[in-house]
Amino acid sequence: MSVNDENNRDFLFLLGSARTGGNTEHLARRAAEKLPPGADQRWLRLRDLPLPAFEDIRHGSDGVYPQPTGHAKTLLDATLETTDLVIASPLYWYSVSASVKLYLDYWAGWMRVPGLDFRSRMAGKTLWAITALSEEDPAKASPLVDTLRSTADYLGMHWGGALLGYANRPGDIWRDGKALSKADSFFTSDYFRPN
Repeated sequence: MSVNDENNRDFLFLLGSARTGGNTEHLARRAAEKLPPGADQRWLRLRDLPLPAFEDIRHGSDGVYPQPTGHAKTLLDATLETTDLVIASPLYWYSVSASVKLYLDYWAGWMRVPGLDFRSRMAGKTLWAITALSEEDPAKASPLVDTLRSTADYLGMHWGGALLGYANRPGDIWRDGKALSKADSFFTSDYFRPN
């Protein structure tokens, strides 16, 4: 997708925090305020759509996964309907939160649902990352960023970038002027540079 298509963009924000209204969510909502005109947005909190533990059946019987139901179907449909997927996860133990990791594990099953064509339908979408971390060294977020960037590469998605903010206690993100400034231009045409 080129920047000329920004009016046809649909952003899905997946909130992966263990609490509502955390620093990562505040940073994501700040960035969303500056979405290109005409871009749609949808917000889903993974905590509100709990998934059962993922079961890897690739090497058992026929290795075919059933059509998703319940919360898995809700997340699948939202994922496939969007052009831009924004993973908003705090940095938990140097990576994405458990709910985000579980959601990504489900992608392995969705790629094996007959007729779903998950992998080919994800190609060309843009994956973004937003995180708040309690470490002042942004390099501590590298495992999170690398996980999501590698996921995008694997599925032929564009990598939109990562927005990092420093915050330790609730509300600290509002003191990170650098992150707030970056949030204001994170989704703009000048920033949007899929590779």
